[in-house]
Amino acid sequence: MAHVIRLAEQFDIVAEAERPPSASRVLKDGDTFSVFNHRGDMIPSEAGEQGLFHDGTRFLSRFELLLGRRHPLLLNSVISDDNIVFTADLTNADVRSEGRVVLARGEIHVFRSRLLCDAGCVERIRISNFALHPIELPLAIAFDADFADIFEVRGTSRERRGTRFPDACGSHCVLRYAGLDGLERRTQLRWSRPATAVDRGLLMFTLQLEPHATTTLELSVSCERGTESREIPSYDEVLQRAWSARGALAARGSRLSTSNEELDRWIRRSTADLDMMMTETPSGLYPYAGIPWFSTPFGRDGIITAFELLWANPAIARGVLMFLADTQATTYSDAQDAQPGKILHEMRGGEMATLGEVPFGRYYGSVDSTPLFVMLADAYFERTADRALIDELWPNIVAALDWMRAAGDVDRDGFIEYERRSATGLVQQGWKDSQDSVFHADGTLAEPPIALCEVQGYAFAAWQGAARLADVRGDARAAAAWRARAEKLRDRFEEAFWCEDLGTYAIALDRDKRPCRIRSSNPGHCLFAGIVSPNRARKVADTLMREDSFGGWGVRTVASGQARYNPMSYHNGSMWPHDNALIAAGLSRYGFTGAAACILDALYALSQVVDLHRLPELICGFHRRGGEHPTLYPVACAPQAWAAGAVYLLLQASMGLRIDAAARRVSFSRAMLPQSIGSLEIMNLQIGDASVDLQLERHPHDVGVTVQRRTGEVDIVAIK
Repeated sequence: MAHVIRLAEQFDIVAEAERPPSASRVLKDGDTFSVFNHRGDMIPSEAGEQGLFHDGTRFLSRFELLLGRRHPLLLNSVISDDNIVFTADLTNADVRSEGRVVLARGEIHVFRSRLLCDAGCVERIRISNFALHPIELPLAIAFDADFADIFEVRGTSRERRGTRFPDACGSHCVLRYAGLDGLERRTQLRWSRPATAVDRGLLMFTLQLEPHATTTLELSVSCERGTESREIPSYDEVLQRAWSARGALAARGSRLSTSNEELDRWIRRSTADLDMMMTETPSGLYPYAGIPWFSTPFGRDGIITAFELLWANPAIARGVLMFLADTQATTYSDAQDAQPGKILHEMRGGEMATLGEVPFGRYYGSVDSTPLFVMLADAYFERTADRALIDELWPNIVAALDWMRAAGDVDRDGFIEYERRSATGLVQQGWKDSQDSVFHADGTLAEPPIALCEVQGYAFAAWQGAARLADVRGDARAAAAWRARAEKLRDRFEEAFWCEDLGTYAIALDRDKRPCRIRSSNPGHCLFAGIVSPNRARKVADTLMREDSFGGWGVRTVASGQARYNPMSYHNGSMWPHDNALIAAGLSRYGFTGAAACILDALYALSQVVDLHRLPELICGFHRRGGEHPTLYPVACAPQAWAAGAVYLLLQASMGLRIDAAARRVSFSRAMLPQSIGSLEIMNLQIGDASVDLQLERHPHDVGVTVQRRTGEVDIVAIK
């Protein structure tokens, strides 16, 4: 039986009973991404998500390299450290004729090298003959395009589809589909040398190779819509463009180096994943959420990723704020869960979104993205002192606050609640958005409208942050009103959510204002937002780090022993890197940098035993046992932007690092480094027009900070 992870009743992500034995390989550029196996093949029967996707549609569903009629044998494959190039070394199996071996295994070397560009893919195949005799080698490429919408690939069924036309092949191949949305989509395949034959999705070549001779074949795939037509540049040109773009991106932020090469590999992979997920939009850079299911703008994911990277690269936060301001809701729409001032949940291309078969063309069903937007604006200003951007965003900030005060507070009790406004919307609208993620101690699901604890924390931080920004703009009246609202919210939050016997806050209040009294990771976000009273922060920290919550690989979403605890569930016992990073930042905010360092050490250990040192979206929440590896979650996205960004926020939390650009000050409060890190170098940390290189050294009871280079005026302060 299929195992279904409920994101919303109509839009499931379906995990088949058996998955491929190893992780898929992925590439991304702009609005295009590809998922394939370790040989470089896309095989429909092997894993349903394989293919080449562009703007929400799969333009290539099959792409297999064959020697004769067989797949070559895999020797090795890898994605380059910068996530630009996939390469695979392949060889032939024994070839027999009339009962004897005529070509021994390992005499042919096939080297595949693949790159993506926006709306296309280019591959170079190099074939070498290491036999002592000439060979005639039949090489084929099997191909097809189903033009499936990403939601079809995820498992959503459709009553009708458009028209898939017969392939038109000659010197190149055109695969065509006319969608129900009136848009024609085409996949064009081109190749660099004459083909022997092209027939029914099979491109065939006959290669004549002398001993020790090598020949090369180049193939390109372009994804086209409507009247557009494009020809993919050569492999070398695409490679040069990719290197140039990644180099420009890398130059914008700080660079990190440690005394631990294994930790450095995690940092490098995370940085490369983040660079790959960054997508240039008309508003600036935006981190798409995750591959394969979420390679599109998500409001909450983008904001949290920006928070994770803010200290090292504030340009990401600027792009996120601009994009979300440009897509902020201005009208009411129940189908989209939209209300004026609300910040985007997700935005999709693709046929089903255009037709309204799914509501996610522009969908606003996040209760938390709006206060998080205001929080990020305040944090961005503290980090950069960029008054011009705050002035530009001010109408959007005020609109977001108006939504929080009015439409976001359904019953006017001071708390922000949610309830979906259409039958197709998400049932749960916090970050734990599976249907069963908010429940009472007996397992009964909470009835909406629901007020999540962390959302009240975000709202508190948003009102406080808006007050600070109003002070900067000289609006003392608004600042005073918003501060008073924040303090009133804090008082009501403590009264309504605190559970003394649990040592933490209830995950939520249901429609009757009954607290959902379970131990969860959500109160860690309350620490991050600063709404927790200082006298209760220690209890929350202790509860989060108890064995029933902290499972060795990190803090679980729900503690073991709770009614709906299931370590194999999506949100009720699993472990998420971004969740842990926010918890660590919250612990650090209240001075518990030792606990933050413990979480950093746990995720460092996780990074060493996952494919490519790439933290996935989530793992199962089983307790860490001896030298065993973690239990992976079957349909977790990897890479996932906020999982990749976690290492930056974890390091910041452990260091107790804060940057005040207006005061031109970098401070380290009660800095701690785990045993795995002897020293940490931060290079090109920019504060306004100043920059510094810093080195942190771990000592038995504290951390020493040394300024290695300083350009411009900036103070470095270490607080014990």
